[in-house]
Amino acid sequence: MSDQNGARQGKPRTVFHGKLNLEQQKKRARELLKALDKSDPAALSRCAEHHPRWPLSEFRLSDTQLVLARENGFASWPAMKAHIDTLTDDSLLPDDAGVVHIRCGSDIAHGLQLAGFNGEFLEFSDPYCMGPVRDLPEPAFIEMRNAFLAEAFNLSINDIRARQQTSYQRLNQLKGAKVVLWFEHDSYDQLILAYLLNRFAELEYETLEMICVDRVPGVEDFVGLGQLSPELLRYLWHNERKQVTAEQLQLGKTAWAAICHKDQISLRELVATGTPALPLMSGALKRHLQELPDPDTGLSLTELLILQLLSDQPDIKAGPLFGRYMREVEPLPWLGDLMFWHILKTMAAGEMPVITIIEDDQEWHRYPVRITEDGQQVLAGKLNYLALMAKPRWVGGICINPVDAR
Repeated sequence: MSDQNGARQGKPRTVFHGKLNLEQQKKRARELLKALDKSDPAALSRCAEHHPRWPLSEFRLSDTQLVLARENGFASWPAMKAHIDTLTDDSLLPDDAGVVHIRCGSDIAHGLQLAGFNGEFLEFSDPYCMGPVRDLPEPAFIEMRNAFLAEAFNLSINDIRARQQTSYQRLNQLKGAKVVLWFEHDSYDQLILAYLLNRFAELEYETLEMICVDRVPGVEDFVGLGQLSPELLRYLWHNERKQVTAEQLQLGKTAWAAICHKDQISLRELVATGTPALPLMSGALKRHLQELPDPDTGLSLTELLILQLLSDQPDIKAGPLFGRYMREVEPLPWLGDLMFWHILKTMAAGEMPVITIIEDDQEWHRYPVRITEDGQQVLAGKLNYLALMAKPRWVGGICINPVDAR
């Protein structure tokens, strides 16, 4: 869904996209060696952090190469060189035209094309991390989601229906195709992954593979697949693609049922298991649970972090606020910019809003946002946000209703 997925593409990215160059790394190793000869403090600190035999009486080029490799996430210089060699090996052909790649956004679609992939790309990006997610028959479920998405993102209900219909119907038409799921570790991705595994289990699908990662060699600050170079997408295809197991399908069913449940007990019990069949699922579901209201303040973790940032920096615009939120305080980045904007609008609604937004004829990223006195009172634990909410909100299948302050 492209309008929502603009938010997916708006997730913070590092400048470095993982395309390592061996000659550049050799140059950097020589520069580090020269800096060490001059007792440069920064160079000494880097070596102390990454060289396993520090301190050394004498540093050689092989030592600084090891430090560079460790900084890039590899155990040794030969391991990094072997990785770089695989990125430039065009003889490792990717897919064929019969493969269907499913991703919860369009962020890797162009990268796959540049990397030489030939299969169909299917975007399935209904953000279950926001809005109601209840156990309903498929037509009712989709219409429930359509209504939420249209309201939350100010989109035409007819446009939403058309886009959602394309995604959901295509899932039912994949029988016999080789399907590969591309996912990362945050709650946006993992909740959609739970739905898809549950759906493919119902369809008794047999030709299902998955790439699901929370780190990539050579990428120090991995946030998501959308930041990766085409070469690294090929690397993931050849090195991280695995057949989906029966245990993973069953976990998908269990997770989806827990996400849809009207209370949090089954979800917390599942998180406590560590979800060994899908190790990244547990952390994402734990973060999802943190969107439930805090007993003292009534705030979700996202709302709490936003108010703390606004209290720390009273004069800030919505775009920079989103940037600070994602870079500095969010423990497991999952929000896109339009999703963040929806949360801000919700916090600014009602007779006693916790924030104010000064809207004009500019784009929303430029709107000034400020915490209100009531927001300060909530942040201090003197007011409960549930008494100020303008309308109910949902965390999966759990409905959070406003509470009468009286």
